[in-house]
Amino acid sequence: MGVRFKTFDSCSRLCSILPIQSTVMQEAAFFDLDKTVIAKSSTLAFGKPLYKAGFLGKKALARMGLAQAFYMLFGADEEQLERARDELLQLTAGWKRAEFEQLVRETLADVADPLVYAEALFLIDEHIRSGRRVIIISASPEEIVRPIAEHIGVWEVIATKIKTDSQGRFIPEIEVYAMGPGKATAMENVAREKGIDLSGSFSYSDSITDLPMLEAVGNPVAVNPEKELRAIAEERGWPILEFQRPVSVGPTIPRPSPLTGAAVALSAAALAAAVVLMKRRTKG
Repeated sequence: MGVRFKTFDSCSRLCSILPIQSTVMQEAAFFDLDKTVIAKSSTLAFGKPLYKAGFLGKKALARMGLAQAFYMLFGADEEQLERARDELLQLTAGWKRAEFEQLVRETLADVADPLVYAEALFLIDEHIRSGRRVIIISASPEEIVRPIAEHIGVWEVIATKIKTDSQGRFIPEIEVYAMGPGKATAMENVAREKGIDLSGSFSYSDSITDLPMLEAVGNPVAVNPEKELRAIAEERGWPILEFQRPVSVGPTIPRPSPLTGAAVALSAAALAAAVVLMKRRTKG
């Protein structure tokens, strides 16, 4: 079993708890995307750019807006995510995959950049410095997840893959669905392929639907957890972190360089604030 942590005295304390990997097998840190690395749903965040580019109509845009508001207030259970998946498949049917991904990359700085949590950036950087692989894992389409991940300097992703026809257009069928138990299965597959020791690895998520993902590793961490996940984390003694400071990353972080000193300093300050808040809630 890997190292666990509940509270932190400072960012330096956190750094000491994330030791440099020394085992033969490699370790990894798996980060859920929505409400863990960024402050909202990655798919819904691109509603306006998709509407302006002609991918969406007004009614679809309005539905996405309502869905985003509900998601931010109440989160989403497995049934709601399944329904959202089916709606996404119908919505994207006929879109050209290349054009969709190009739009995401062109609008990324305006849409996703202000949503990235500074605390997440700090942890990602610390895991990289400790020699771990960092992998973003999300139920959102790969065409959205990969550009966001690369923007913050993460080059490995596990995401939902929608099938395309011979002309590169989406069809309403899924090749890989990275949600719920599907995330844990994908993590286990990657671990076998890459020689990753899951017992020494970390997982970060906010959602009860990601419980299998958290249980798949030796070091699960609840981030901005929903009520049900918070209860489970408290019962099992898992760390609970509150991320509250979305920041602008700026230009895409070059591969494979870790964060710049300024970005790390800002992220460290944000994480320290999150730790203080966590302590206050614990005492309360």
